Amino acid sequence: MKIDIILAYIQRYEFGHEKDFVPPITGIHLASLTPSKHQVHVFHQQLNENPVVTDADLVAISFFSGFAPEAFLLANHYRCQGKIVIGGGPHVTHSVNESLRYFDAIVTGEAESVWPDLLNDVENRRIQRVYSGKPLKLDKLPTPRYDLLPDKFFVKKVVQATRGCPFNCSFCTVPSLSPGFRTRPVENVIADISYDNFKHWWQRKMVWFWDDNLTASRKYAEKLLKAMIPYKKWWLTQASMDISGDENLLRLMKKSGCIGIFFGIESFIDESLASADKSQNKSRKYSEAINQLHKNGICVMAGLISGLDGDTTDSVKEMAKKLYEAGVDVPFLSILTPYRGTRLYERMKKEQRIIAGRGWEYYNGYNVTFVPAKMTPEKLLEAHRALWCEAFSLKYSFLRIVRSIRYLRLGAFMVCLLMNAFYCIKRLRGNLPVNFQKNTFYRREFESDIMKMHGEES
Repeated sequence: MKIDIILAYIQRYEFGHEKDFVPPITGIHLASLTPSKHQVHVFHQQLNENPVVTDADLVAISFFSGFAPEAFLLANHYRCQGKIVIGGGPHVTHSVNESLRYFDAIVTGEAESVWPDLLNDVENRRIQRVYSGKPLKLDKLPTPRYDLLPDKFFVKKVVQATRGCPFNCSFCTVPSLSPGFRTRPVENVIADISYDNFKHWWQRKMVWFWDDNLTASRKYAEKLLKAMIPYKKWWLTQASMDISGDENLLRLMKKSGCIGIFFGIESFIDESLASADKSQNKSRKYSEAINQLHKNGICVMAGLISGLDGDTTDSVKEMAKKLYEAGVDVPFLSILTPYRGTRLYERMKKEQRIIAGRGWEYYNGYNVTFVPAKMTPEKLLEAHRALWCEAFSLKYSFLRIVRSIRYLRLGAFMVCLLMNAFYCIKRLRGNLPVNFQKNTFYRREFESDIMKMHGEES
């Protein structure tokens, strides 16, 4: 049986990406779980590689909410060709009834437990409508099919060592998608890390952990990092800020090759942090925590969310300066988005703050889908774009790069240089995040669905 796995995508910047850095792990992970008797191709739509006509027997489409309209269009397209089309991913998991209108079958939750049964059912023409994936132990996960990734991705060695997060932030889908906290056997993770059949030296050198909170279990993290030391890789991941107080862990991170950590600091305003249930963050300690990472030569990437309940237009615009003063090396700037499956969505729905008539393409972290507490939706979008332009201005990008020379090691400095240059070039070209209020394509295609999607229960 021939299988096409497609990672659906909708362009999120006016002119697209100048460079594609890291692939999602989903496609090559599913491919690795597929029995060798089947022929598998993986297509990442952000690279415009999905086929118009395919000879595949089965087309599996995975997607987030922000890419749902494109995934639905693809499903209709391939079903018209007589293909069996399966839908999966975070959006499907929390929008079952809606998704069933477009797909022959859907997979909810984590696919490992049902993927073999689904393929067997397709072969025997007895396909079910819903396959409910359950969380499993991670001890049997194979190495992803890196051979199926195109060379256009700058980093190709994407790895997963853990799933889940001990925190329960109101805007995060992780607790509902990957409940609990699970770890993979260290030897299996090392097998992924040691895979080096890549074209370029940096693709062999760099490891990107697609983990929600790699260091949540100190005991596991220390065991993994000690095992990584002999391989002399450069690695990046996401973690919580409490690691800054663990000197032993920081030393191991440095010794094992850590060059970048992403922190979700979210806001500098206590009221906003409280509204996000982000009690573990203390804004007065950001600079101190970041400095501890810098002492170990590690680049700090930080996520900021605009539109939390304590935010005003002025406080959003001021974040560019505060990010620099706190010592952040690479900022990531998004707009609060109430995804289905989160407590934030349920609260905003109850408070009637979800904006009616805005399709799923708005749910991409760069557009406004709700009524903020202290400003209008239009003012929030305007403030976020002003923040984005200021934070990635030539001034701040240059200052962050020059400052980092003093404390970052080579790999970490390369991350700081490349990421700041990447976003600064976008800023200089006017390649801003797409404003979907100016783009009516998906509205025309899904007008009836848009009007009822938030009233529908899965």
